[in-house]
Amino acid sequence: MNDMLPDSQIPYDEIVQEALRAVVGRVLGVVAETGGLPGQHHFYITFKTQAPGVDIPSRLVERFPDEMTIVLQNRFWDLTVDDERFSVGLSFNQVPSKLVIPYAAITGFHDPAVNFELRFQAQEGPGDGPGGHDPAENDGPPASGASDGSNVVAVDFKRKK
Repeated sequence: MNDMLPDSQIPYDEIVQEALRAVVGRVLGVVAETGGLPGQHHFYITFKTQAPGVDIPSRLVERFPDEMTIVLQNRFWDLTVDDERFSVGLSFNQVPSKLVIPYAAITGFHDPAVNFELRFQAQEGPGDGPGGHDPAENDGPPASGASDGSNVVAVDFKRKK
């Protein structure tokens, strides 16, 4: 086989990531329409705090300058969803906050109730590198991922040059 694959003229990785981010929007849309989470479902959503279109309080950007994980479980309100972003009310240290998060800023989505997880490549500018993040504070620490990889979809395309 040839180790030198030609660069694709079709941006498959971007198309797949966009489609999988739409899964997050569709799931959140169902929750917004029904007014709550069904059964034991709850979500950990990780996103880039300084990505274009993200609108969160400056105190959160200062605390989480790169990436942040939020939890949608018991205490959230005013969830609204459209084709490009979602907004939600959450409380951090007893301070109510509204967050607006474009799907393009999301780097991870996890529903521990059914062990479903999506991971995305960060959409960053040149020279930016991935960084760690503090655990979510609004509902508790994030659950660990699946050790056997079941129900986990990682989107991590690498181009050979």
